[in-house]
Order: sequence, then C-alpha cells, then structure tokens
Amino acid sequence: MKKQNKQWYRIGEVARKLDIAVETIRMYEREGILLIEKTATGQRIFTNEDLNWLRCIRKLIKEERLNIEGIRRLLAMMPCWKIRPCSIEERSECPAFNGAMQPCWTMKEKIPLTCRAQNCRECSVYQTAAHCENIKEIVYNAYRVTDSRREG
Repeated sequence: MKKQNKQWYRIGEVARKLDIAVETIRMYEREGILLIEKTATGQRIFTNEDLNWLRCIRKLIKEERLNIEGIRRLLAMMPCWKIRPCSIEERSECPAFNGAMQPCWTMKEKIPLTCRAQNCRECSVYQTAAHCENIKEIVYNAYRVTDSRREG
C-alpha cells in the first residue's frame, strides 16, 4: 500500500514480517509504547520506521529483559524538554517534565498546548525514542548533566 510516497503495511503483513502476533502489536499500541497510523476506516497501517521501532521493542524485551512497564518508564525518562525545547513555564505545567511514569504521548490531554497541537507520531521526541540504539545514551546524558549541575 502506498500513501504519500511511503511504503505502508497492514498489521497482518507486519506480524508476518516480524514473526509476532497481531494481538501483540495491538497490545503495544494499547500500552502506549507504539503509536499507530490509521486509515479513514480505522485500519492500522505501518511504515518502515514503525517496523524498526517494533524490532527495537522486541529487542528491549528479549535482549535487555525489559517488560512493558520498564519500556514505558524508560520512554518517560526521555528528556523531551531538550529534544523539543519548551519554555520554563511550559515545563512547570508539564507532567512529562515533572516526573511522569509514562511517555508524553500517552497523556496528550495533560501536556502543554504547544505539544498537544502536534501529531505525536511526527514529534521529534517520539521519533528519537523510536531509534532504540541510543535511548539509554540519551537518557543517561540528560540526567548526567543534571546531576553534575547539582554537585557544582
């Protein structure tokens, strides 16, 4: 399936390509660790980037031994305020900045209006998270700098 010059796959194709159950993909969506594009009729469709993110999720589960809650908390630690800069006022009102245990895209109705206006699938925070090879490094560097400021 082609849509806007991208290759799109239906959920059954994705499940076959990645050798995972359709219901597992739906669970990742329900749990908030995977954002899905849907057609006008509600059919889930996926890009190659989505396939890469699904591979990453599987790697975090199988190789890093994280469960869904562990992945969700790791994603919640993404320094969204650095990836997608926001004002101090926005940070003070933002649950994602103020210690939430889930990624910002799972609480869209609670985050500042400037973030709410954007499609989360296209947001640089979600896009950065979907490159799992550097999630730990991004989180580590964000909090390492914060800790060194406290010490100094």
